[in-house]
Amino acid sequence: MTNYELMLILDPALDDETRVQTLETVKSIIDAEGKAGEVDEWGVKKLAYPINKKPEGYYVVMQFEAEPTLPKELDRRLRISDFVMRHLIVNKDEDN
Repeated sequence: MTNYELMLILDPALDDETRVQTLETVKSIIDAEGKAGEVDEWGVKKLAYPINKKPEGYYVVMQFEAEPTLPKELDRRLRISDFVMRHLIVNKDEDN
């Protein structure tokens, strides 16, 4: 299993219930082939540049362990999500 870090920028206009449901969906995708870890919700922050005409985003950082095939599927599913404005998956075990 490889250690990864996922950063999500969610739409700041989401209500709390939808945001929690979105994060649970991401966790369930990860848990299907790996193990979701710590979730750190940073809250609403100003973006460096507007995305979809929105100056702010709701930042979430999630640690997880998974097989090397999971990030590709997770990336595909996050791209088609209406609630995720941007995301980034980083392999923490990769040597520099």
